[in-house]
Amino acid sequence: MSHSEHKKLSPAVAHCYILTISDTRTEATDASGRAIIDLLWAEGHQVTGRKIVRDEPDQVRSALAAQIQNPDVQVVITTGGTGITSRDTTYEAIAGMLDKKLDGFGELFRMLSYQDIGSAAMLSRAVGGLAKGKIVLALPGSEAAVRLAMTKLILPELGHLVREASR
Repeated sequence: MSHSEHKKLSPAVAHCYILTISDTRTEATDASGRAIIDLLWAEGHQVTGRKIVRDEPDQVRSALAAQIQNPDVQVVITTGGTGITSRDTTYEAIAGMLDKKLDGFGELFRMLSYQDIGSAAMLSRAVGGLAKGKIVLALPGSEAAVRLAMTKLILPELGHLVREASR
């Protein structure tokens, strides 16, 4: 079966949870989290909830684990903490929880990002994969990066990702 045939059999609606990882953002200032929600809603997907946690590995793992166990969630999309500063620990926290990595997600994101921001794209540690059958996608905190990943990678394949993860 071709990928286009797979897409035709994929669910039109995915149930997504948004996790913002930041030491400084609040719901009022979380432009990246809001962008993810708005883009999901615009495509007809459901947002089951959202949370902001500090970039502390235990907090990130705990928040992610709760949603992985949540039967109403199929996809967790995170924003923030994927850089290389001493406070950026999201990659390690999330990557350690993945049963299967989608290496192509990070690779394609950095390739697309390179077209926009040049060599600075290599500083992103965006990562994606599966954890206990749930899709987990970790995006940078930049609103522009979030919009790029959502429009070019995530939204075109979201139903397909959910279908394949559930098989």
